[in-house]
Amino acid sequence: MTTFLIVIIVLALIFDFINGFHDAANSIATIVSTKVLTPFQAVLWAAVFNFVAYFIFKDHGVANTVSKTVFTEFITLPVIFSGLIAAIAWNLLTWWFGIPSSSSHTLIGGFAGAAISHAGFSAVNSAIVLKTASFIVLAPLVGMIMALIISLWFLNSFRKGPAPKIISITVLLLVGLFLYKNLEFNADVVKKTHYDSYYLQVIFYSKNFKWILLAFILVVMACFTFYLSNLNANRSNQWFRRLQLVSSAAFSIGHGGNDAQKVMGIIMAALIAVDPSKYSLDHMVWWVPLACYTAIGAGTMSGGWKIVKTMGTKITKVTPFEGVAAETAGAITLFVTEALKIPVSTTHTITGAIMGVGATKRLSAVRWGVTVNLLWAWILTIPISGLLAAGVYSIVKLFF
Repeated sequence: MTTFLIVIIVLALIFDFINGFHDAANSIATIVSTKVLTPFQAVLWAAVFNFVAYFIFKDHGVANTVSKTVFTEFITLPVIFSGLIAAIAWNLLTWWFGIPSSSSHTLIGGFAGAAISHAGFSAVNSAIVLKTASFIVLAPLVGMIMALIISLWFLNSFRKGPAPKIISITVLLLVGLFLYKNLEFNADVVKKTHYDSYYLQVIFYSKNFKWILLAFILVVMACFTFYLSNLNANRSNQWFRRLQLVSSAAFSIGHGGNDAQKVMGIIMAALIAVDPSKYSLDHMVWWVPLACYTAIGAGTMSGGWKIVKTMGTKITKVTPFEGVAAETAGAITLFVTEALKIPVSTTHTITGAIMGVGATKRLSAVRWGVTVNLLWAWILTIPISGLLAAGVYSIVKLFF
């Protein structure tokens, strides 16, 4: 049993590594296609910020959701093993053909498919599966709408007049109000610190550090828009190239925080299957997040160039301005869905955001034929992964 558990943990981390290089395109496609960074610099940049998410996302709500895809009494090591094998196979297949499919959905589909093969449809928590499946449509749609709004905000800021400045001031006020109403502080921890500055205490010991980070990005954007109308095309393009470093880092943090948690949930489910009296979803074992964030960061370092080409050039031509808009929209979507404990696809989110910025130019700027093909891959990921896992489980159960 112990040996099988170790094999499953290793497989889970291998999946996390594959997830990293499969989804590297999500974080770096726009920053590479706009030539802000070289491919090597881009994957290094993304990998670092994928790991930085370890220090920011501490509630592990997404991990909890994924682990509850199958009801606890039906979770066995062969079920988890079969789901992981199916998920790894689908990820490698889609990577080979350059299809930006969802690593999140293939993992959930594989987990559910193996459980159904083990104990029937009653083994699956249908509410979680349906909620996750609904975001096949909602994640790219939200990403697209957010990117459209941000793009129009930037475009209006190029014009002289009071309207763009009023919008920026409104954003600053809303951000300030949100932080005032929602930040919570751990008073006991703050009292024990050696920091003299109240502001440093706020930054380091807020229970909602991810919201401070997101607020910082929005404040930078709002302040920047005040000066856009005073810049010529060349100067504004230079500034957007610099800002793309920030937006890409934010999206990489969102990607790490969302995707690494899914594997944490699978590993915790395996630990609970072995010893439910010792392990609980309410108490994440300390080494699990560290191992998962390290694996996804290392995977991102290896890149995924076939998918980078699809994401960065085939959907629509992306400029630094549009890269900032798409990545910021994707980051906002990922931060919010993580807070809601919803395991969404970072692939779907950034794809929708890229389509959104393309649509601001004109609808024909988006290659809708490519997006239709991607949509089919997204729809088929969960059922195909489930069928693969069911097939693997039918073989595995012969030995257990």
